[in-house]
Amino acid sequence: MYGIIDCDNCYVSCERVFRPDLNGKPVVVLSNNDGCVVARSNEAKRMGIKAGIPFYQLEEQFPDHKIAVFSSNYELYGELTARVVDIIRQEAPDYFRYSIDESFVYLHGMENVDLKKWGEDLHKRILKSVGMPVSIGLAPTKTLAKMASYYAKRYQGYKHCCLIDNDEKRVKALKLFPVEEVWGIGRKYAARLIAQQVKTAYDFASRNGSWVRAMFNNIVIYRTWAELNGEDMVPNEELAKKKSICTSRSFQRMISDFTELRTHVSNYAARCAEKLRMQDTVASVVGVFINTNPFREDLQQYCNFQEVRLLTPSSSTTTIVKAAREALEKIFIEGIQYKKAGVIVMGIGAKVPIQTNFLDFNADQFEKMKRLDEVIDRINRVNGSETIVLGAQQYTQKNGKGKAEVFANAIKHDYRSKNPTTRWSDIIRLK
Repeated sequence: MYGIIDCDNCYVSCERVFRPDLNGKPVVVLSNNDGCVVARSNEAKRMGIKAGIPFYQLEEQFPDHKIAVFSSNYELYGELTARVVDIIRQEAPDYFRYSIDESFVYLHGMENVDLKKWGEDLHKRILKSVGMPVSIGLAPTKTLAKMASYYAKRYQGYKHCCLIDNDEKRVKALKLFPVEEVWGIGRKYAARLIAQQVKTAYDFASRNGSWVRAMFNNIVIYRTWAELNGEDMVPNEELAKKKSICTSRSFQRMISDFTELRTHVSNYAARCAEKLRMQDTVASVVGVFINTNPFREDLQQYCNFQEVRLLTPSSSTTTIVKAAREALEKIFIEGIQYKKAGVIVMGIGAKVPIQTNFLDFNADQFEKMKRLDEVIDRINRVNGSETIVLGAQQYTQKNGKGKAEVFANAIKHDYRSKNPTTRWSDIIRLK
């Protein structure tokens, strides 16, 4: 049996942990630079607030409603969801963190356990210990477990845990499940299925396997079909496999200065390096892309991508940032107004063993950089992210009064909440 634990309305729930006064009230969380709505509470959804609506349209469309608005605060979300994962690790025989708000659990050796009660108790413990509501789906395959979590989230009668453990429950769940909601079937394939009068998961599962192969010639779709029929087909290791990591942002304003653009790219590269270390992996390729604003037809349009191959795979912030800077220098053109940039690390593999290059590898330098990254990660973990950064992650600029000011990765977040669990400066004060 497999299970998936999904944090309900994750970003909103994280904001409510330290703001219980917002329970039962409409809450939205905005994207980077406070651009558009990326997360909504159930109350906001019932009001008709759509995902992706630009922030400035909220007041125009809902002038008579009081809506709590927050900027994205990934430091807070990462900390609270890590606490959820820690509880899952204690309660499940084995687990894998699939995303920031989802974790798969492998329930081998629990044949004599009442899994429905186990799931309900897990929900209660997470809610009591962290303050985060979760929905739990349990089933013989990962795809059916995802389906079960869908029902657990939407129907209170399941008490936050839906168990599909026999064929009767499986068929009933399939008949009520829209095919476009099935995990592994994207919008393009859903449209093709609906055109063939396949409208529910049951319609799809009822088709012959040879028809599925002939129709799509796609191993992922065939595995999805098999999983809906109760056959465990998605390999555990494939879930954990990340072929690349990308960090990118649209800027608050247009940027033409190389130093300022390099600062943004350096920050994105540093974040990619942190993610590599968090999953104990290294990368062999660092890529950078830059884009202009396609909606500004009055300006010169330009986009480009360049990659730098590392002779020795690395997760060192210094190495990744240096490679990203080299890539940026190759594609930057003076005088162009840039709106977006991003860093992609590729060729990801395990950090042990590392295939070294005798022209590049220095054992003493390698160990020195490793210890440096460990110290910086520890300090940033205790005192808050970006307490210590590389010099390349900041730039100096004179303000209107002629004084030099140091700028970092300037992302607009006018409505960002505090981080009482990760920053001493934000710790809650009780009167």
